[in-house]
Amino acid sequence: MKKRTYLILFLVVVTTIFAGVTIHCFSSKMLNDQNLNKTKYVQSTTPTLFFHGGGSNYHAEENMVRAAKKSGVTNSVIRAMVDKNGHVRLVGKFKKNAINPIVEVNYANNRETNFRQHGIWAKNVLVALQKRYQIKSVNMVGHSLGNMSLIYYSLLYSKDNSLPKLNKQVDIAGHFAGLNFKDVPDNIQQPHGLKLDPLGKPNKMNATYKEMTNLRHVLPKNQISVLNIYGNIGKHTDGTVPNASSLSLKYLVANRSKTYIEKKFTGKNAKHSKLHENDSVDYAIIQFLWAK
Repeated sequence: MKKRTYLILFLVVVTTIFAGVTIHCFSSKMLNDQNLNKTKYVQSTTPTLFFHGGGSNYHAEENMVRAAKKSGVTNSVIRAMVDKNGHVRLVGKFKKNAINPIVEVNYANNRETNFRQHGIWAKNVLVALQKRYQIKSVNMVGHSLGNMSLIYYSLLYSKDNSLPKLNKQVDIAGHFAGLNFKDVPDNIQQPHGLKLDPLGKPNKMNATYKEMTNLRHVLPKNQISVLNIYGNIGKHTDGTVPNASSLSLKYLVANRSKTYIEKKFTGKNAKHSKLHENDSVDYAIIQFLWAK
């Protein structure tokens, strides 16, 4: 009789534990599903990479990433740590069947002025993701110096069919036509008296911008949708980069991109260093990249 009682108690305990584990797993799955807004946003496995600006790191990307998670775009975020030699270490793992996963890219050398190197590093990150997750396409978001990863990835690797294809890119506060700081190299110094024609073509070009104009020939035709975001806090500047430099992106990509859109932001949060912490900018990025 006692053995039978113990057996019944044992079965009750096991059943309770099993039921608890099942409920927990089901609840976790439901929680993850509830975090995703399947009505408003595309349900894609294409990852989006965020690239920070000069002298910065992945923390500058976190506000934009949090906004995407809070909106229900994704529930899967990892980090790609790129050391000074360009070697990539992936931190974290995408959730199984991750929807709209995000990668926060961190460059150890965050002041490199050889922009071709940024393109190589971006390619290294994509190769690492490709090996682990077999990705075939990607979106990219860059702020300030981070834009050079986007530009030079396309400039150097657009014709390499073994690499993931770039679907959408968001350029924030880009200094494409140059910077007007006194201590920057001549090849990226913004020419004095810079002006743009209606096509976004500068009246004067430094050596780096001239190199970038090759995008007008190598960028895949009608493949990439581009959103160019810039801030104007007065006098046609975001306080760091003149608007003319940011808007010169048009001449580089508009003739071959699938779509090209410019969005201007004003007010105190339109400053160069505030654009990646601007709720309105976050909304614009989310709508452009993931809205149905």
